[in-house]
Amino acid sequence: MEWKILAQPILDSRMLLILKRAEKIQRYLSKAVITYDSLPREIKYIAGIDIAYSDGRAYGAAVVLEYKTMRIIEEKTYSLNMTIPYIPTFLFLRELPPAIAVARMLKVKPDVFMVEGHGRAHPRRFGLACHFGLVLNTPTIGVAKGLLCGEVRSINDSWKPIIDGEEIIGAAVLTRKNSKPIYVSVGHKVSLETAVKIVLECSRHRIPEPIRYAHLIAEKAKRKT
Repeated sequence: MEWKILAQPILDSRMLLILKRAEKIQRYLSKAVITYDSLPREIKYIAGIDIAYSDGRAYGAAVVLEYKTMRIIEEKTYSLNMTIPYIPTFLFLRELPPAIAVARMLKVKPDVFMVEGHGRAHPRRFGLACHFGLVLNTPTIGVAKGLLCGEVRSINDSWKPIIDGEEIIGAAVLTRKNSKPIYVSVGHKVSLETAVKIVLECSRHRIPEPIRYAHLIAEKAKRKT
Protein backbone atom coordinates (compact mmCIF):
# COMPACT_ATOMS: atom_id res chain seq x y z
CA MET A 1 0.00 0.00 0.00
CA GLU A 2 1.34 3.41 -0.95
CA TRP A 3 1.82 6.42 1.27
CA LYS A 4 -1.12 8.09 -0.48
CA ILE A 5 -3.43 6.27 1.94
CA LEU A 6 -2.71 9.21 4.23
CA ALA A 7 -4.98 11.48 2.26
CA GLN A 8 -5.98 14.29 4.61
CA PRO A 9 -3.31 16.99 5.18
CA ILE A 10 -3.90 17.16 8.95
CA LEU A 11 -3.71 13.37 9.21
CA ASP A 12 -0.61 13.34 7.02
CA SER A 13 1.53 15.44 9.32
CA ARG A 14 0.33 13.67 12.45
CA MET A 15 0.83 10.19 11.02
CA LEU A 16 4.23 11.03 9.57
CA LEU A 17 5.36 12.17 13.02
CA ILE A 18 4.05 8.92 14.52
CA LEU A 19 5.90 6.90 11.89
CA LYS A 20 9.17 8.73 12.49
CA ARG A 21 8.93 7.99 16.19
CA ALA A 22 7.89 4.40 15.49
CA GLU A 23 10.91 3.91 13.24
CA LYS A 24 13.25 5.11 15.99
CA ILE A 25 11.57 2.74 18.45
CA GLN A 26 11.99 -0.18 16.04
CA ARG A 27 15.69 0.52 15.48
CA TYR A 28 16.34 0.95 19.19
CA LEU A 29 14.42 -2.13 20.36
CA SER A 30 15.87 -4.34 17.61
CA LYS A 31 19.10 -4.42 19.64
CA ALA A 32 17.27 -6.11 22.50
CA VAL A 33 16.03 -9.08 20.46
CA ILE A 34 17.58 -12.38 21.55
CA THR A 35 18.45 -14.54 18.54
CA TYR A 36 19.56 -17.68 20.33
CA ASP A 37 17.43 -20.44 21.87
CA SER A 38 15.89 -19.76 25.25
CA LEU A 39 13.39 -22.61 25.22
CA PRO A 40 12.70 -25.59 27.46
CA ARG A 41 14.37 -28.81 26.36
CA GLU A 42 11.01 -30.25 25.46
CA ILE A 43 8.26 -28.05 24.03
CA LYS A 44 4.90 -29.00 25.50
CA TYR A 45 2.65 -26.20 24.26
CA ILE A 46 2.83 -23.87 21.28
CA ALA A 47 0.49 -20.95 20.54
CA GLY A 48 -0.58 -19.21 17.35
CA ILE A 49 -1.60 -15.55 17.02
CA ASP A 50 -3.52 -14.00 14.12
CA ILE A 51 -5.67 -10.90 13.55
CA ALA A 52 -8.73 -10.46 11.30
CA TYR A 53 -10.47 -7.22 10.36
CA SER A 54 -14.02 -6.16 9.55
CA ASP A 55 -15.87 -2.81 9.58
CA GLY A 56 -13.24 -0.92 11.53
CA ARG A 57 -12.70 -3.63 14.14
CA ALA A 58 -9.75 -5.93 14.76
CA TYR A 59 -10.33 -9.49 15.95
CA GLY A 60 -7.36 -11.06 17.68
CA ALA A 61 -7.18 -14.83 18.10
CA ALA A 62 -4.86 -16.93 20.24
CA VAL A 63 -4.83 -20.71 20.22
CA VAL A 64 -2.71 -23.07 22.31
CA LEU A 65 -1.87 -26.50 20.89
CA GLU A 66 -0.22 -29.54 22.37
CA TYR A 67 3.07 -29.68 20.50
CA LYS A 68 3.29 -33.44 19.92
CA THR A 69 -0.27 -33.90 18.65
CA MET A 70 -1.27 -30.41 17.43
CA ARG A 71 -4.44 -30.84 19.49
CA ILE A 72 -6.16 -27.59 20.52
CA ILE A 73 -5.92 -27.02 24.27
CA GLU A 74 -7.27 -23.47 24.56
CA GLU A 75 -8.51 -20.65 22.37
CA LYS A 76 -9.32 -17.01 23.04
CA THR A 77 -10.54 -14.03 21.00
CA TYR A 78 -10.49 -10.30 21.63
CA SER A 79 -11.82 -7.42 19.55
CA LEU A 80 -11.36 -3.66 19.55
CA ASN A 81 -11.96 -0.68 17.30
CA MET A 82 -9.13 -0.06 14.84
CA THR A 83 -8.56 3.25 13.05
CA ILE A 84 -4.91 2.83 12.01
CA PRO A 85 -4.53 1.76 8.36
CA TYR A 86 -2.13 -0.89 7.14
CA ILE A 87 1.27 0.70 6.52
CA PRO A 88 4.11 -1.55 5.29
CA THR A 89 6.89 -2.15 7.88
CA PHE A 90 4.75 -0.60 10.65
CA LEU A 91 2.33 -3.48 11.19
CA PHE A 92 2.87 -3.38 14.96
CA LEU A 93 0.96 -0.08 15.20
CA ARG A 94 -2.11 -1.89 13.94
CA GLU A 95 -1.79 -5.46 15.21
CA LEU A 96 0.25 -5.37 18.40
CA PRO A 97 -2.59 -4.15 20.70
CA PRO A 98 -5.06 -6.95 19.85
CA ALA A 99 -2.25 -9.54 19.68
CA ILE A 100 -0.93 -8.71 23.15
CA ALA A 101 -4.41 -8.41 24.65
CA VAL A 102 -5.58 -11.81 23.43
CA ALA A 103 -2.30 -13.52 24.35
CA ARG A 104 -2.62 -12.27 27.93
CA MET A 105 -6.05 -13.89 28.18
CA LEU A 106 -4.58 -17.39 27.85
CA LYS A 107 -4.61 -19.53 31.00
CA VAL A 108 -2.22 -22.14 29.57
CA LYS A 109 1.28 -20.70 29.15
CA PRO A 110 2.84 -21.66 25.81
CA ASP A 111 6.54 -22.49 25.54
CA VAL A 112 6.70 -20.60 22.25
CA PHE A 113 4.41 -18.37 20.15
CA MET A 114 3.97 -18.23 16.39
CA VAL A 115 2.83 -14.81 15.19
CA GLU A 116 1.41 -14.18 11.74
CA GLY A 117 3.88 -11.54 10.59
CA HIS A 118 7.59 -10.93 10.19
CA GLY A 119 10.22 -10.92 12.90
CA ARG A 120 13.84 -10.10 11.99
CA ALA A 121 13.02 -10.35 8.28
CA HIS A 122 12.21 -6.63 8.34
CA PRO A 123 14.07 -3.55 7.02
CA ARG A 124 14.77 -2.43 10.59
CA ARG A 125 15.08 -6.00 11.92
CA PHE A 126 12.08 -5.47 14.17
CA GLY A 127 8.80 -6.72 12.80
CA LEU A 128 5.57 -7.50 14.63
CA ALA A 129 6.82 -10.86 15.96
CA CYS A 130 9.86 -9.20 17.54
CA HIS A 131 7.75 -6.54 19.21
CA PHE A 132 5.31 -9.16 20.48
CA GLY A 133 8.08 -11.36 21.88
CA LEU A 134 9.85 -8.47 23.55
CA VAL A 135 6.70 -7.11 25.20
CA LEU A 136 5.76 -10.51 26.63
CA ASN A 137 9.39 -11.60 27.12
CA THR A 138 8.61 -14.94 25.50
CA PRO A 139 10.05 -17.10 22.69
CA THR A 140 8.38 -16.02 19.45
CA ILE A 141 8.59 -16.98 15.78
CA GLY A 142 7.43 -14.78 12.90
CA VAL A 143 5.61 -16.55 10.05
CA ALA A 144 4.53 -14.55 6.99
CA LYS A 145 3.01 -15.42 3.63
CA GLY A 146 4.97 -12.79 1.68
CA LEU A 147 8.54 -11.50 1.53
CA LEU A 148 8.98 -8.01 3.00
CA CYS A 149 12.68 -7.44 2.33
CA GLY A 150 15.79 -9.35 1.35
CA GLU A 151 16.25 -11.92 -1.39
CA VAL A 152 15.87 -15.67 -1.78
CA ARG A 153 17.92 -16.84 -4.75
CA SER A 154 16.54 -20.36 -5.05
CA ILE A 155 14.72 -23.02 -3.09
CA ASN A 156 15.90 -26.57 -3.75
CA ASP A 157 15.65 -27.97 -0.24
CA SER A 158 13.07 -27.57 2.53
CA TRP A 159 14.35 -24.04 3.24
CA LYS A 160 16.75 -21.38 2.02
CA PRO A 161 18.04 -18.28 3.83
CA ILE A 162 16.64 -14.81 3.19
CA ILE A 163 19.60 -12.49 2.70
CA ASP A 164 19.58 -8.70 3.00
CA GLY A 165 22.97 -7.24 2.17
CA GLU A 166 25.32 -9.73 3.77
CA GLU A 167 22.99 -10.62 6.64
CA ILE A 168 20.78 -13.70 6.94
CA ILE A 169 17.49 -12.33 8.28
CA GLY A 170 15.13 -15.26 7.86
CA ALA A 171 14.26 -18.33 5.85
CA ALA A 172 11.98 -19.19 2.96
CA VAL A 173 10.46 -22.51 3.99
CA LEU A 174 8.69 -25.11 1.86
CA THR A 175 6.23 -26.86 4.13
CA ARG A 176 4.55 -28.72 1.25
CA LYS A 177 5.80 -29.96 -2.11
CA ASN A 178 4.70 -27.88 -5.10
CA SER A 179 3.45 -25.03 -2.88
CA LYS A 180 4.64 -21.49 -2.32
CA PRO A 181 7.12 -20.93 0.50
CA ILE A 182 6.33 -19.23 3.76
CA TYR A 183 8.77 -16.78 5.33
CA VAL A 184 10.06 -17.57 8.79
CA SER A 185 12.18 -15.34 11.01
CA VAL A 186 13.26 -14.91 14.60
CA GLY A 187 10.86 -13.03 16.82
CA HIS A 188 12.60 -13.34 20.18
CA LYS A 189 14.51 -15.97 22.19
CA VAL A 190 14.64 -18.49 19.31
CA SER A 191 17.42 -19.16 16.82
CA LEU A 192 16.56 -19.18 13.12
CA GLU A 193 17.49 -22.86 12.80
CA THR A 194 15.15 -23.79 15.67
CA ALA A 195 12.39 -21.56 14.30
CA VAL A 196 12.52 -23.37 10.96
CA LYS A 197 12.58 -26.77 12.69
CA ILE A 198 9.52 -25.89 14.79
CA VAL A 199 7.62 -24.56 11.77
CA LEU A 200 8.28 -27.74 9.78
CA GLU A 201 7.28 -29.96 12.70
CA CYS A 202 4.00 -28.04 13.06
CA SER A 203 3.09 -28.08 9.36
CA ARG A 204 0.46 -30.40 7.94
CA HIS A 205 -0.57 -27.84 5.32
CA ARG A 206 1.26 -24.89 3.75
CA ILE A 207 0.58 -22.76 6.84
CA PRO A 208 1.74 -24.28 10.17
CA GLU A 209 -1.08 -25.46 12.41
CA PRO A 210 -0.81 -22.80 15.18
CA ILE A 211 -1.18 -19.96 12.64
CA ARG A 212 -3.77 -21.83 10.58
CA TYR A 213 -5.99 -22.49 13.60
CA ALA A 214 -5.58 -18.93 14.90
CA HIS A 215 -6.64 -17.61 11.50
CA LEU A 216 -9.75 -19.81 11.46
CA ILE A 217 -10.69 -18.73 14.99
CA ALA A 218 -10.19 -15.02 14.16
CA GLU A 219 -12.33 -15.34 11.03
CA LYS A 220 -15.03 -17.15 13.00
CA ALA A 221 -15.10 -14.35 15.59
CA LYS A 222 -15.34 -11.78 12.82
CA ARG A 223 -18.28 -13.57 11.17
CA LYS A 224 -20.15 -13.90 14.46
CA THR A 225 -19.99 -10.17 15.04
